[in-house]
Amino acid sequence: MGRDNSVFLACVHTIFARTSSPPMAPTSIPPDDVPGFLRDLAAATAAIGFSRHGVASLDPDRRDPRPHERFRQWLAEGRAGPMADWLSRHEPFRRDPRVHLPGARSVIMLATDHASGPFQADEPCPPGRGRVARYAWGDDYHDLLREQVNRLGSWLETRLPGCSSRGFCDSVPFPEREYAWLAGLGWFGKNTMLIDPEAGSYFLLTVLLTDALLPTSEPVLVDHCGSCTACLDACPTQAFIEPRLLDATRCISSLTIEQKGPVDPGLRAAIGDRAFGCDICQEVCPWNRRAPGSTEPGFQPRAGEATLPLADVLNLGEEELRARFRGTPLLRAKRSGLLRSAAIVLGNHPDPASSGSLIAALDDPDAGIRSAAAWALGEWRRAPEPLASRALTVLVARLDLETDAAVREELAAAIYSHSAVSSTSAEASRPGPSVR
Repeated sequence: MGRDNSVFLACVHTIFARTSSPPMAPTSIPPDDVPGFLRDLAAATAAIGFSRHGVASLDPDRRDPRPHERFRQWLAEGRAGPMADWLSRHEPFRRDPRVHLPGARSVIMLATDHASGPFQADEPCPPGRGRVARYAWGDDYHDLLREQVNRLGSWLETRLPGCSSRGFCDSVPFPEREYAWLAGLGWFGKNTMLIDPEAGSYFLLTVLLTDALLPTSEPVLVDHCGSCTACLDACPTQAFIEPRLLDATRCISSLTIEQKGPVDPGLRAAIGDRAFGCDICQEVCPWNRRAPGSTEPGFQPRAGEATLPLADVLNLGEEELRARFRGTPLLRAKRSGLLRSAAIVLGNHPDPASSGSLIAALDDPDAGIRSAAAWALGEWRRAPEPLASRALTVLVARLDLETDAAVREELAAAIYSHSAVSSTSAEASRPGPSVR
């Protein structure tokens, strides 16, 4: 058993010991009003649009310290990837979440189902298009859930006069998954996702802190993953060091959304057709066969499209990209990241109809995008003719013009790394002034 499994089971045993005794009546709610409050809370969360909810205590004496210690160890091991600096700087806020609301005693954890399409991991992506993680098919979930949690906070302050609350969704350093587990919203799967035995893992978490002392929920005390390793086996980049231990430096979601600068050349081919995010470890999870999905309009694919037209993306300037993807999660990657990923996907899946846009990306003002385009065209040299020869021609021509050292290195690797092409044949392919 891996050390992270040991931590999981130890935490379960500790929580069980701490919650096995009869809970005391909450001080902020008259004992005879507890059943009514719980009914009202369930009705309010459902009416506002949340799928499920649970409550956990913020009392530090009731929180097991080992999950946070494991988080700090994960940071120290260099597993956090592009988010390492931000997570390290804000680690104290995760250690004691009460800093987000002075006097906070309880947290209402809210789950919102977001999947709006079939769960087919092996469904091919159309030529010239890139796959997008399901949560990003529609509108930016931050906007929707922030409005909903603020409504719930207003309801709570009306229902319990004198209490204060603060809600947020993925916008402050808070250990959402840990408290969602404590609130009974699922167990930690081997893919590190929180999994609800009735709803799978396609859900988003929202937090409502309050200084009211609320009756708490029971955590899920059973590891329902059993001997299954589907998620671990399916990861193309082998990002799972062991069950429940993710190396974000290898995670496709991290590489395509958070990574600034070039992607490790050894991981580019494994990205496959994923232009923004990745759902593979969830798509293969047996528990997601029963995922309820969502009919929320904000989660439906914009214009009915769940994939990105890669040539169109490569043609977008900064303002055009902001206008096209305004109000969606895709802006998180910024132009540099989104176009870089579009080029990588085209390198993995050559599409003749997209060749003009990929070649034009060699002239992009962003050196990172030029580097990705150079790598992608190098991969096209494995494609059937005339695509392979055209790729070599434009690569050689661009090498004469490029001044950035890192991009020149990518161009040289693309030209000379394939055994079928020697420096002599590359020189013989040198074109005239026009390469289009």
